[in-house]
Amino acid sequence: MTTSTDGLEVKTGPRVVRAAVEMLSSMRFSISLLTIICIASVIGTVLKQHEPLTNYVNQFGPFWAQLFVAVQLNAVYSAWWFLLILAFLVTSTSLCIARNAPKILVDLRVYKENLREQSLQAFHHKASATLPQSPADNARRLGQLLVTGGWKVRLQQRTTPQGEGWMVAAKAGAANKLGYIAAHSAIVLVCLGGLLDGDLIVRAQMLFNGKTPYAGGGFIADVKPEHRLAETNPTFRGNIMVAEGTQSDTAILNQSDGILLQPLPFAIELKKFIVEYYSTGMPKLFASEIVIHDKETGEKIPARVEVNHPARHRGIEIYQSSFDDGGSAVTLQGVPMGPQGGSIEVQGTIGSSTPLTKGQGDSADKLTLEYTALRVINVENFNAPRGAGVDVRKVDLRDSIGSRLGAANKTATNNALRNVGPSITYKLRDTAGQAREFHNYMLPVDMGDGGAVFLMGVRDTPTEQFRYLRVPADDKGELDGFIRLRRALLDPAARDLAVRRYAAAATDPARPELAQQLAASAGRALALFAGAEPGKDGKAVSGLQAISDFMETNVPEAERARAGDVLIRILNGVLFELTQLTRERAGQPLLEPGDKAQDFMTQAVLALSDVAHYPAPMSFQLKDFTQVQASVFQVARAPGRNIVYLGCALLILGVFAMLYVRERRLWIWLAPGGGTDASSSQATMALSSNRKTMDTDKEFDMLTTKLLGPTV
Repeated sequence: MTTSTDGLEVKTGPRVVRAAVEMLSSMRFSISLLTIICIASVIGTVLKQHEPLTNYVNQFGPFWAQLFVAVQLNAVYSAWWFLLILAFLVTSTSLCIARNAPKILVDLRVYKENLREQSLQAFHHKASATLPQSPADNARRLGQLLVTGGWKVRLQQRTTPQGEGWMVAAKAGAANKLGYIAAHSAIVLVCLGGLLDGDLIVRAQMLFNGKTPYAGGGFIADVKPEHRLAETNPTFRGNIMVAEGTQSDTAILNQSDGILLQPLPFAIELKKFIVEYYSTGMPKLFASEIVIHDKETGEKIPARVEVNHPARHRGIEIYQSSFDDGGSAVTLQGVPMGPQGGSIEVQGTIGSSTPLTKGQGDSADKLTLEYTALRVINVENFNAPRGAGVDVRKVDLRDSIGSRLGAANKTATNNALRNVGPSITYKLRDTAGQAREFHNYMLPVDMGDGGAVFLMGVRDTPTEQFRYLRVPADDKGELDGFIRLRRALLDPAARDLAVRRYAAAATDPARPELAQQLAASAGRALALFAGAEPGKDGKAVSGLQAISDFMETNVPEAERARAGDVLIRILNGVLFELTQLTRERAGQPLLEPGDKAQDFMTQAVLALSDVAHYPAPMSFQLKDFTQVQASVFQVARAPGRNIVYLGCALLILGVFAMLYVRERRLWIWLAPGGGTDASSSQATMALSSNRKTMDTDKEFDMLTTKLLGPTV
């Protein structure tokens, strides 16, 4: 018996209905639906689900983003068409089972012992021999041998013109056909479990109970009942974030157009969140020490939740999903980046904001400081400078290939990983709603190319990479030295004094005319660098760009290289004197000429040139913080889980049965006579199998030798 790929044939009814039933119950239709579901699942795995629309627009553009939302590719597993296909697959596969299962069950009980002797000659595997005993004795003997070999046997006595003959019918490997039922039943069970644990029940409540997604903001307690599901909801899967020292009893179910709130029969209190890191900075362990507060009994149940080790209470699984900031308290030091303003100190919590005012009176600009994120650990790779080239004279092909062979974690370069300390991310938002995002490190970072620097990152949109301003740290590891130098550079009196000191130190006192010429050149260079003189188009330009524009306008092209070297040396010398002046006024010892002073001045010149382009009047540095961790749990009531587990077990058994179990049937016809002895028997044996393999050939040869003895 072989299974058919055709569908059920309905004898009565309209032709359209009969054709629809035949198509729906055919195996070809089931395979087509299964293929579509597999493709949709791949899309749902590759494309991030339930992301905000702006994320899709930034990544794929407005056209594709709108297309994804229109066909619900951003929420594949809850899309109406996916659930409809899943329902059709369940129906179609169930009809396939209903069509073929009765035939299979009947075939399992049939031994086909009525097969005629002439039919045995048509089999590929056949043999004949003369046995010394009577057909009845041989039938009992052969039947016993087959039973001990794992075969199921049935004996049939027949009356022939030559006398009483016996048919020995045996079968083995019936699990092959049961594998078909198990595998197809597994598909039905897995799909049913998916429908139960998916959004089908939630969508039914939205359709029939008037539940609607909530797209606003605010506190959970203020959300209206039409956006809340019942506590007895039979199936759901949502997220809940709990900060250390707090508790929560409401999960959030993300929908394509908002969220739904799912009250829980208990509250989760987070006592402590534990996270361990690898040397690369990636988290190695998430663990949450929680207390479950049962609302009905008031019982407090301590538990520990880890990744792949959930807690369970009242039929709801609590999984460790991720972690976040739970409202850490931060203290920021506002450092002025312009010529005016003093340092300020602000305090807030991650997720909150602080209003700021730039200027005075009606013309004051109002900004909002939004505390976005606090990262306590930042592991960076400081192996090699970017853009490092390869010297072809040093390339060893053997070493190059060997460095890339071996274990998967072996790389061609060695990483130099180092934790550079905490960092703060914040936004400055204006009254029009436009915001820039900033990312500043708390501690100075030694980049390995000229002393420690404070990294101040900025970007205009979330899709961009941060652009960092490197501000050198002074001898105390602080920003004060650079801030004093910046203010002195913008002070004409300080610039004039530094120029005079530089000219006096760099020339012979006996030749005052040289000092005047050098002072004039140094004053012009310093004024250009400070932006005190208009540029070539009338606009104020500062930094090294102003020096470059001046040379392009006033110095012949053939002399620019030599003149540029002279101007840069003069500029560095004047800025060094300006630095010494600021330290003298601050009551600090003067810098000693050397490598450290040279590194500081090199970074300072670059930072002073770039700071004019910093898009904010003030940079906020992390001064102190009190970290509060938050754990993100996934809570799920999944009644279809056990159904899916059963389906998976059946699928494994069914696939193994169909692939590795061969169904075989054996017939031996024992006719009386055929030898010199009147009590002898003429035996004709045939074997059939559902799969032609070398194992079948070997088994037939073994059975022939065992049952009939050596044959010619």
